[in-house]
Amino acid sequence: MANQITLSDTLLAYVRKVSLRDDEVLSRLRAQTAELPGGGVLPVQAEEGQFLEFLVRLTGARQVLEIGTYTGYSTLCLARGLAPGGRVVTCDVMPKWPEVGERYWEEAGVADRIDVRIGDARTVLTGLLDEAGAGPESFDMVFIDADKAGYPAYYEASLPLVRRGGLIVVDNTLFFGRVADEAVQDPDTVAVRELNAALHDDDRVDLAMLTTADGVTLLRKR
Repeated sequence: MANQITLSDTLLAYVRKVSLRDDEVLSRLRAQTAELPGGGVLPVQAEEGQFLEFLVRLTGARQVLEIGTYTGYSTLCLARGLAPGGRVVTCDVMPKWPEVGERYWEEAGVADRIDVRIGDARTVLTGLLDEAGAGPESFDMVFIDADKAGYPAYYEASLPLVRRGGLIVVDNTLFFGRVADEAVQDPDTVAVRELNAALHDDDRVDLAMLTTADGVTLLRKR
């Protein structure tokens, strides 16, 4: 059985050439984000953004929840996959970062599908449980990509909001490879490592971890 292919720069360039469907709006938002603090590591890769849009279309999701907006690149990708009338509820702790993405959402014609919530994600998620139009099992898909130390709490808080058969996507579950090195004990790595272990034994969901990007885990709520 063949081992995982190592992606050289040449092979990665080939994959992007034959699979990435980029456009000017996405490209310009990536370029502006790259100039900001954390802009080189915080946004999803272009390929992963396309994958998120694909998942929204594939599942027919109409209600999507995103935990961690930053400048809204992944938000834009998620919203582009929605049918008219669909909604992305996205939350971040600081308003200045989502504000960067707003004009790009407008240019892409999806601003009316995006509902930004500012505040601690745990508070936002708790509020959604009691909110009209949201509530338990009201979301078709969740994308978790915020501070890694909060991952276990975000997962537990989002699971009641997802319908049965719905999808949870967790980003950075390989976390630069640090999760496989037990000598690495910083809070972010430990939190991701603990979540990975917990998900393996969680009979509430079906599980698939992909080695794409920085590790993407797909969970289907049973």
